[in-house]
Amino acid sequence: MAETGESFVESSAPEDVSCDDSGYKEFELLHAPALTVSGVPRLYWKRLHYKLVNEVFDAGEVFGIMRVDEVDDDEDQIEQKSSNPGNEPVYKVIVTGVNGLQSSDPNSIFLVDHAWTYRVQHARQQLREVPGLLHRMANLVGVEFHGEVPDEDVIDIVMEETWRYNQTYQLSVGSAEQKVPVWYIMDEFGSHIQHSDEPTSCAVPFFHMVDQTAYTIFWPLRDLENGDELTRDYTYGELDPLIRKCMLLPWSYTNLRDINYHVTEPPDDYYKTIFTENQETLPFPTEPLSFPKDKVFKVYTEVEKVQQNLTHPRFVLTENQDEADILFMFSHIKDYRKLSEERPHVMVNQFPCENLVTVKDCLASIARRVGNTEGGPRWLPLTFNLRKELPQFVSCFQHREDRGEDNHWICKPWNLARGLDTHISNKLNCIIRHRESTPKVVCKYVENPVLFQREDVGMVKFDIRYILLLRSVQPLKLYAYNVFWLRFANRAFSLDCFDDYQKHFTVMNYAEEAPLKQIHYDEFIPLFEKQYPEHRWNDIQVKIFKAINDLFQAATSKPAPFGICNYPLSRAVYAVDLMLNWDTTMEGRNNMEPQILEINFNPDCNRACKYHPSFINDIFSTLFLDETEDRNVACIV
Repeated sequence: MAETGESFVESSAPEDVSCDDSGYKEFELLHAPALTVSGVPRLYWKRLHYKLVNEVFDAGEVFGIMRVDEVDDDEDQIEQKSSNPGNEPVYKVIVTGVNGLQSSDPNSIFLVDHAWTYRVQHARQQLREVPGLLHRMANLVGVEFHGEVPDEDVIDIVMEETWRYNQTYQLSVGSAEQKVPVWYIMDEFGSHIQHSDEPTSCAVPFFHMVDQTAYTIFWPLRDLENGDELTRDYTYGELDPLIRKCMLLPWSYTNLRDINYHVTEPPDDYYKTIFTENQETLPFPTEPLSFPKDKVFKVYTEVEKVQQNLTHPRFVLTENQDEADILFMFSHIKDYRKLSEERPHVMVNQFPCENLVTVKDCLASIARRVGNTEGGPRWLPLTFNLRKELPQFVSCFQHREDRGEDNHWICKPWNLARGLDTHISNKLNCIIRHRESTPKVVCKYVENPVLFQREDVGMVKFDIRYILLLRSVQPLKLYAYNVFWLRFANRAFSLDCFDDYQKHFTVMNYAEEAPLKQIHYDEFIPLFEKQYPEHRWNDIQVKIFKAINDLFQAATSKPAPFGICNYPLSRAVYAVDLMLNWDTTMEGRNNMEPQILEINFNPDCNRACKYHPSFINDIFSTLFLDETEDRNVACIV
């Protein structure tokens, strides 16, 4: 890089202002855990408190922004530049204070304001509606825009380019919606601090609880002299050199095509680590219990729909957990060892290690036991764990790009449902950066789904939910409720506008102001077969049940913690969500193939109870009495 010699911020030496101790003890009590976790040296805490209380933004007294000209000799960098629609100049931040900056000085901690804070689903709307925001962001990322009316093409470019500037944090309290990651872009000063593998500063997000405001704070890692550059590590905390290269792709192009992207099932240590982190204990070996045919079971439950709808004469509700024969819980049981030792006669509605199918990264790993050369079965979209398999994903993305294949992917949190924090993109930078918020998998987006004709909308995406009843692991006994549920998108499908929730997602129960389209399964089947006369629903359901069978055979093929635990007192209710995908055979024939999206524990059964009053009784009869006749269930295994 060559300097242009222009500094945009005048500098002066920092004033030596004594720190006000007023309120500091309360500040420390509130913020010490966060400051400690973030690695902020205690040396700076009092001065940080003073600057927050008095809104002191004094970085401009010590630093200046310098514009530089880039010289690209690397072909990979030129390749990246040629596909980059932004034309922003490059800046760096340098020390302009005459006396430099001493890391031992308590005053050497600085606040950076945030120019834009948002959640991804609201970004486009805010760029359209918030006065001045599009102009500021376009200028910051180097996109020319001088109009007064928001331009959709400019918004698209800005939204793509912001992934080289975005930072993220997540609230630790609140509802699931409130815990969805927050993204922010630092002001022009903070956004121009460049990356270095040997950084001169550390920058972290900080949430000031008193005024409920987020800032970025930074401090020097060593003494800096006048003219030294202020840098930070964009991959802070990551030590693996290959992962660091992947994480830096938004700023520094790397060719990873030589990495084999055909992923296989991870080793046993992967499952051992998950088991340890999940803090479960395995039960003592237990023999299956037998009960008199007329026994009435006492049921303790946290599930409201069970409390309201369980009317079977062989079950009675109790509010005393200690006297229950069946614990039907909404919260997860962890200590199965204690439960099996102290209450070896009590049945529960959960299996030890069932997270191997209900958590998305585990589901993908387990599915590879069925596998093929692409790293999974045909009924599961190609999936990569972004924490463990980022290089393989990048290689796969680059190879697909070379072959001209569709490269739309969907990022999903490991353990959230309802489409929360789920994002679709064909931009590698965007996908890589989403890895930094919460643990995620990235799955090949179903770009050619089977659609359903809605007269009021057109051809829309839909998905299918079956309720699964796992009666036992050895032998494997698995049932499906004979009713399935459908969810529909509200706008016609096309491979664009991926932040349009009502086009690309189907879960409308929780979406504000989104109409909820409901079609009962027995009404849907004739409509579907009329639209697709060559495809009978019974044949499709056979494929769906075969896919479910394959999955649970794989998930129970090994002992815990490498598979779902064989605990004879466990039963479980799951929901499997699927889509149908068009698949072309070698003979050129179009087939409908199921695609398993996720498995959910203790699913929402409101609609099931509303439209099928016997639903809860059918479940309890199947799971706890082993009676399925006239119970509206189908045996899968």
